[in-house]
Amino acid sequence: MNNLLGVHALVWVGDTGPESVSTAIAQTRAAGFGLLEFSLHDAVSFDLDRTRAELATAGLAAAASRGLSPDADVSSEDPHVVRRGEELLHESLRVTAGFGGTWLTGALYSAFGHARGPLSEAGRRNIVSVLRDLAKDAEELGVTLGLEVCNRYETNVVNTARDALRLADDIGADNVRIHLDTYHMNIEEDDLVRPVHDVGDRLGYVHVGENHRGYLGSGHLDFTGFFHALADIGYDGPVTFESFSSSVIAPGLSTDLAIWRNLWDDGFDLASHARDFLDRGLQAARRR
Repeated sequence: MNNLLGVHALVWVGDTGPESVSTAIAQTRAAGFGLLEFSLHDAVSFDLDRTRAELATAGLAAAASRGLSPDADVSSEDPHVVRRGEELLHESLRVTAGFGGTWLTGALYSAFGHARGPLSEAGRRNIVSVLRDLAKDAEELGVTLGLEVCNRYETNVVNTARDALRLADDIGADNVRIHLDTYHMNIEEDDLVRPVHDVGDRLGYVHVGENHRGYLGSGHLDFTGFFHALADIGYDGPVTFESFSSSVIAPGLSTDLAIWRNLWDDGFDLASHARDFLDRGLQAARRR
C-alpha cells in the first residue's frame, strides 16, 4: 500500500496564470510530490493545454478543489442561484478534465462561508440533484468527485464524516467519494481515528494540515493515530498536504479562508518538511 503524496498549489503561488502554474509544477516535482492540487478560485486564468502538457512532462497527477459562492449555491432554495451553481460546477469539471485532473473535490455542495441558518430539506434535495448529474458527467470524463468534510464556519451541509456518508448515499454514485481533512476534523470530530474507520473503503481523498495550517508536527494533532487509521482501512488514495500563509496571497480566497497570519515564508522548506513527515508517518503506520 503506497499513497500518492500531493501538495496544494497555494503553498507555491496565489493564482493560476501560466507562469505561476509552471512554478507550482516545477516546485512540486522538486519537493518530491507526485500530485499537485489546484484551487479553482482563479480558473479563468488557466491555460489548460499548457498545464496538461507540463504536468505530463513532470510526471505529476493533478486534482482540483473548490467551494461555491453565495450567488452560485446549489444548497439554496432559489432556482436561479442553484442553476448558477450547477453551471459553475460543470465548468469546474471541464477545467479539471482539461488539464488532466482526475479529482474534483472540496465543498462542492454549498456556498463557502458562515451560513445564516441550517440547511433546509429543499436545499438538500437541490444538492443531491445537482451532484447526481455532475457525477454522471464526471464518470464519462474519468473524474472522481470528493465531498470534503468542512467545519461549521465554512458550510452548514457536511461537517462530519457521517454527514458526508449520508450525502454520498443520497447521491448514489460510485465516483462520489469522501474527502477527509485533518484541519476540519480537529474542529468537528471527537478524534482523528473513528471517522476514518467510519468511512472505510469509501474514503477517496485526504488533506493533511496542522491545526493552525502551518508546519506539520508543530501543532497538537494526533497524526500518528490518523496515519494508523489510514493503514487500518488499507487506504491507498492520495494524501495531499495543505497549508496557507499570508506570504502567498490568493486574491479573494485568502480572505475567505481567514489567512491573516504569516505562518511560514519559505514554501519549499515547508513542503519538503511535509513530504518527509508524511512519508515517515505513513510508512511507520504500515509497518506496525
